[in-house]
Amino acid sequence: MEWKDRKVLVTGGAGFLGSNLCHALAGHGARVTALDGFLFGGGANPANLDGANVDLVRADIREVDLRPICEGVDVIFNLAAQTSHMGGQKDPLADIAVNAVAQVRLIQAVREAAPTAVVVHASTRQFYGRPLHLPVDEAHPVNPPDANGVSKFAGEQYWMIEHRTAGRPVVSLRLTNCYGPRLRIRDARQTFLGIWIRCVLERKPFEVWGGAQLRDMTYVDDVTEAFLAAAATPECHGKVYNIGGSPPASLLEIAELMQAVAGPDATFTTREFPADRASIDIGSYHADDSAFRAATGWAPGVSLEDGIRRSLDWYRPRLASYL
Repeated sequence: MEWKDRKVLVTGGAGFLGSNLCHALAGHGARVTALDGFLFGGGANPANLDGANVDLVRADIREVDLRPICEGVDVIFNLAAQTSHMGGQKDPLADIAVNAVAQVRLIQAVREAAPTAVVVHASTRQFYGRPLHLPVDEAHPVNPPDANGVSKFAGEQYWMIEHRTAGRPVVSLRLTNCYGPRLRIRDARQTFLGIWIRCVLERKPFEVWGGAQLRDMTYVDDVTEAFLAAAATPECHGKVYNIGGSPPASLLEIAELMQAVAGPDATFTTREFPADRASIDIGSYHADDSAFRAATGWAPGVSLEDGIRRSLDWYRPRLASYL
């Protein structure tokens, strides 16, 4: 797809993945609007859009009139979400309001204001629950382990119904653990690697819960390329795809790799899962993303070691803006 002068809306555009998309799209010459409500506890950060030639609309997707914002857009990258698993457990009504009800509001708005827009929806591997087999493909049963998984699955399915009933070109990408520049690192609300990065840069030990669980980590530049490829590939429309990353590694192996990259600044301890987290932990996970690779030619290009190194190097001079 030729992005120059395309009108693009990125919901959740000041967050981790959304802001990286905004930078990439603006770099390709697109006319980008970033919509973000800067919800408490989310990943939005004004610093995320520093240097990006985008229009920022600071508004809550649950409340704002979305039609003027969506008017005439060619592509929507839909990343507005409540992503905290514990946040969803503690306040499932707020979780549903963002991840499901607000998705219906957006669908209704784009029907009127952008009837031909392509939509790429950010989804999650979380609602597969504890895997029955590895790697996990798209045919794996859905069994959400927590409220956040339920609400995210509902939001995705509303978009897929929009494709089936209205013919809208929609693609949903079920993401795994994503990391890299602009990730929320003040705590672990986005991913465990965020708080690990903070601890390393502050020269404090980080905690590894369990340690044997396998994860496939996806560096944010690779995630961005996956979103762009999904929008640009008509064969993807109407489908859901898993997106993986580097070869799976255990949490303990990832911690040891962090140590190897960061040197003496990185120390860690291991502990059992806290009871409230153990009940929703899915154990080991890694994705079978061969369907998306076959459809688009996409493949992750950044190794876990290189991604950790790039992340630490990016945050060192910017740490104060992310705490």
